[in-house]
Formats: sequence, C-alpha cells, structure tokens
Amino acid sequence: MSGSLGRASAALLHLGRGVLLRGPALRTWSSGPGGSGSASREHLDALVKKDKVVVFLKGTPQQPQCGFSNAVVQILRLHGVADYAAYDVLEDPDLRQGIKDYSNWPTIPQVYLNGEFVGGCDILLQMHQNGDLVEELKKLGIRSALLDTETDQDSK
Repeated sequence: MSGSLGRASAALLHLGRGVLLRGPALRTWSSGPGGSGSASREHLDALVKKDKVVVFLKGTPQQPQCGFSNAVVQILRLHGVADYAAYDVLEDPDLRQGIKDYSNWPTIPQVYLNGEFVGGCDILLQMHQNGDLVEELKKLGIRSALLDTETDQDSK
C-alpha cells in the first residue's frame, strides 16, 4: 500500500467510525446522441456541471474497485455528502480517457465541485485534513457532517 493511500485509509478509519449515511446516485454513462462511444468535450462539460458534486471513479461508491476511489467515497461519506453523481470509468474506456483529457489530469478518481475540477484522492484528502473541504461544501450549500460531530463533542 502506498504511503499516501495508507495515511488516507488510517485517517478515514480513525475518523469514520459509526458514520452511516445514504449512498450517492450512480449515474450511467452514455456517450450522447448516436452512442458513438466518444466522450465529447461538450458532453463531459454537461456531466461535470449537472450536479453540485461529481466523481469519476473506478467502480461504484458502493463497491469501489481501487483504494484511491474508495478513499474519495469515504471522505465524502464522512462529510455527509450523500447526493452526488458518480460515474464508473471502468464501464467505458472512452469515458475513462475522455475525462482525463477534459481535466488534463492523468489519474482517476476525479472530483468536481460546482463544475470545477478539484483533483483526485490526494488533493481531496488534503482538503479534508486542512478544513478546506468543509468550506468548499459550505459554498455549495452543503453542511459537512463533521461540523455536527464537532458540535456534539463540544457539548459534552
């Protein structure tokens, strides 16, 4: 296990005990009219802007197929982000390559907030650890569940 992935897993296991939230909506990828399979820039642009939070990952949120995709799902779960679009890039090689070209980012998972590319697992983990993710979610009108956890601990 790589160092950053190991740290991500350890942090998530430490912080995530007892958190049970409903799952995100898995969106199916369609290449658009004609079904040519090519991921056009316009179609990808529409996908990333369709929902406040969009994740392109390997597998599904319920069954991620790589540790980095799992870490992204767990970070979102910790923050109580249940309403997000998730696209499985393993289902379509055109989507997998197309989203990499679209973002000019070579790896999966990829996270978009309000249509803006945020980054992958390492960046989302860093944002989670330094508090930036709470602030970014707040801008989207999403209250992080971690704020509720802090409030509960403060009242004890």
